[in-house]
Formats: sequence, structure tokens, C-alpha cells
Amino acid sequence: MRDLNRRIVERLHFLHQMKTYDAMLQFRVGDRVAFDDRDGEAVFGTLIRYNRKSVTVHGDDGRHWNVSPGLLRKAEMPGRAKAPNLIDFPKK
Repeated sequence: MRDLNRRIVERLHFLHQMKTYDAMLQFRVGDRVAFDDRDGEAVFGTLIRYNRKSVTVHGDDGRHWNVSPGLLRKAEMPGRAKAPNLIDFPKK
């Protein structure tokens, strides 16, 4: 019975790790990301590092945050167009 319990716990741990790893693959170092802090306020920043279970985000406020990848979402660069390879020419 204990062996069965150990195997179940190992399997659940493995599935959780795979879900976290899969979420990490959605982002690259240097991506603009956003997440909600404990107070529900949106925090914007740049992903600077992958950790074992989380990622490190350098917030626009200068703070470093260790965040679960499942809580992140992609964010637009402030003041940039959605397609940065397009140039707006002034109309004559």
C-alpha cells in the first residue's frame, strides 16, 4: 500500500513538473510579460531567467520577482506597435 502511494505521489509530482515546464516554453528570456501580484495589481516586466520551478521577472518598478510560469501572460512593449517590424510612414 505504501509503495502504491509513493508511486502515485511521484506520478503527480512528475505531471506537475511537466505542466510547469510546458508553461515555461511559452516564453523566452527577454520577453515582455505581465502577471497579477497578491493584491491583484498587474505587474509588467521582462523575463530574465529560467529557474527550476519558476522564472525571474525584472519588473518595470525595478524589483525582481520569482513567478510560476502558469501565472504569466505576454505583454506588449509600451509605446510599440504590435508588429515591431512595420514602420509607420507619415501621410502627405
